[in-house]
Amino acid sequence: MIIELEETKVFTKAEYEEEDEIIQLLIDVAEEGLKNATDKVFDNKNSLARLYCLVMVKDLYDNRETTVDKASEKVRYTIQSILLQLQLCYPPEVILWVKLNMIKG
Repeated sequence: MIIELEETKVFTKAEYEEEDEIIQLLIDVAEEGLKNATDKVFDNKNSLARLYCLVMVKDLYDNRETTVDKASEKVRYTIQSILLQLQLCYPPEVILWVKLNMIKG
């Protein structure tokens, strides 16, 4: 898990426990989307991955009335920039080592 429910609620300014289920769903979507887009597994120690997920969840949460399948125009550049860094800045062998150790552990 890259981000936790409570920190995400603070970031999104969600106030009610009734929203926990939808926020957790959006967390899962953001983390799975990051993995699918980069073919890499990140954890909560990677600041860029954390920021990507928080921004994506906030955008999806703020715009849930209209769509939950794409970033709004105003955060698109930020998301693309972070995603590109995550795709290019981490060599595959490091990610493979992390995946193998996660399987063993």
